[in-house]
This record gives sequence, C-alpha cells and structure tokens, in this order.
Amino acid sequence: MVYPFLPAFRDALGVSVESITRAIGYRSLAAAVFGPFFASQGDTRGRKRGVLLGMAIFLVGVATVVFWPTFTGFAIATMLTTLGNATFVPSMQAYLGDHVPYNRRSFAITITELSWSGAYIIGIPLVGWVISAYGWLAPFPLFGVLVIASGIVFYISVPKDQPHKTRPANLLQNARLIVSSPAAVAAVGLTVFTCIANEFINLVFGLWMEDSFGLQLAALGAAAAVLGAAELSGEGLVALITDRLGKRRAIFLGLLVNSLAIAALPLTAGSLVAALVCLFFFYISFEFFIVSAIPLMTEVLPAARATMMAGFFTSASIGRFLASQFSAMLYLNGFWSVIIATLIFNLAGILCIRGLVLPAEQETPASAE
Repeated sequence: MVYPFLPAFRDALGVSVESITRAIGYRSLAAAVFGPFFASQGDTRGRKRGVLLGMAIFLVGVATVVFWPTFTGFAIATMLTTLGNATFVPSMQAYLGDHVPYNRRSFAITITELSWSGAYIIGIPLVGWVISAYGWLAPFPLFGVLVIASGIVFYISVPKDQPHKTRPANLLQNARLIVSSPAAVAAVGLTVFTCIANEFINLVFGLWMEDSFGLQLAALGAAAAVLGAAELSGEGLVALITDRLGKRRAIFLGLLVNSLAIAALPLTAGSLVAALVCLFFFYISFEFFIVSAIPLMTEVLPAARATMMAGFFTSASIGRFLASQFSAMLYLNGFWSVIIATLIFNLAGILCIRGLVLPAEQETPASAE
C-alpha cells in the first residue's frame, strides 16, 4: 500500500518526499541485513516454523505504529513488516520446492503469487477507502487482525515438517554458500539490478501521476487496482507458458517487455489512459519476469532452498534500498532521469541471465524444465 499512497502518508506525517522514500528504503535495508538469518530458520527449524516466525514479526510491525503513531513508528513498522515478509515467503517457497516437481513448480508458485495481485485488486482500493474515511493509521490494526487469523488457519491446517539441515544459521555461512555458486552469484546480480529498476518506478509513479494528472486518494487506489489486474495477468501467463517456454527465456522476455514499457511511459504525458496502459504493461511484464525467476531460484541450491530464497529476498531488498536513496533526487531532476536510470539497470539484469545455469542440469525448453 505504501507505493500508491505515498503522497497520502507523506502529507499525513508532515515529511518531505526525500524523507519518506528513504524511510521506505530502510525497510529494504532491514530485510537485507536481518532477512537471511530469519529466513534461514526455514532450513534449520523447519518450513512451518519459518512461516510462523515471519507472521509474528509482521504482527509486531503493525503493532508498533498502532501504539506509536509517528513518522518514526511508521518507519519502524515498515521495516518490521518487510522483514516479516522476507522471513515468511522463503520458507513458504522452500516448502513448495520440497513438494512440487521442478517441471511443475512455476504453476504451483504462481498460485501463491495470486495473493499479490489479489491484494492490489481488492486490498489497495479498500485501503484507500479506509484511509480517506478513518485516517492514515487505520489500515494497520486491520492488517494485525488479518495476520492473526491467517496464522491460526496456517497453524491448524499445515502439518509440522522437519529441519532440512543441521548447520546453525549464520549470516557469514549463508553468504559463503551463495558466493561459492556461480549460478547463485548470477541470480543475486539479476535480482539486485532489476529490483533497483523496478523500485525507481514504484517510488515515483504515485507522485508522477499526482503531478501529471492531479489524481487524489480514491483515484490512486483505483489506478492501483488496474496494476493489480496487470499482476494477475502476469501470473496467469507464468502458469500457462513459463514451464513450456523455459524459465530463462521467460525471464528475458519479461525484462524486454518491461524495458519497452518503461521507455514509453514518459511519452504518455497528457493522457491518463495511455499512462495506465504503459503502467499495466510495466507491471505485467515485471510480474511475469519475477514469478518466472522464482522457481529457477528454488533449484539453484537444492540442499539449502530456504537459504537461497533468503538470498534472493536479500538481493531484492538491497536493490530496493539503493533505489530509494536516489529516486527522489532523480525525480526532482525530471521524470526522464528516472526512466534512463531504470533502463540502464534493466540492461544490467539482462546481462546476468547468461550466468544463471543450474548446477545439476542444463535446461531445455520442453523437457528439463
């Protein structure tokens, strides 16, 4: 919710664009620094405990801003909720990696990724209404109730599993494990570069749409729902074609379309419909890329899947943090500055794809995947 409603949070908290974008960046930094340790608990203590730990951290985050409704409380809340997500998702995806064959894993992970588009289509307009009716703080207790309900259902319905390695979780060991694998290094580079590019647009598109078209809170929520439809469409495409096309080819195709949508975005000035179309293709292509990449990531280090997925999330968090430090400066220098920087980092990500070769097998489009 932070991205589309960035202007609303900025105004309610009485801070500058630079301050709030950097605060959002600190949440990514927190996930990058602490995420590998917490997420690797899914290897050392079992996937179920890893998922529940992520939910608990998220709950502490929303409680923080409810009881401390200031800019500092907001910043801490975004850090803890992001860290909770970075703990939850690797264990969940590692669980799928344990139970779903690689040649069907894209479809399985796509089912879970529907939650993101569902949140955009249903949740973001709801949040827009809640903020406009009850104020900027109102969504946080609602999130707390939802995560408690989710935790109860998950605890009851998912059987306990066993740890997948005996080595204690250690940040240095995790880093060595990833650095020693050429495919993992390529995966880290791909993720860092593309998440920098994606975050540049994420952080400024709400500001750009407000400045260009004068969109208010409810309209920004409706625009976010359009982007949710794009994410849903991207996930549907992954389910339909990624396993057949080949995951590396799908990754390249997604980044290519994403770059074209980015290049076209500044040309839509004056037309809200054209801008939404470009943003639709930007989000559908990035979702297609990232969801196609996830099943490939689960096979880079099969013996330590949660650790590798933690590395994946750490890389994404580093990229988003770095983008947050420069996005406001770029935007104040003109929207074209943001576009050029985004395209450069997308190109760097594309160059990393060649190194993303699995250690155990060489994929072929039809059979090996």
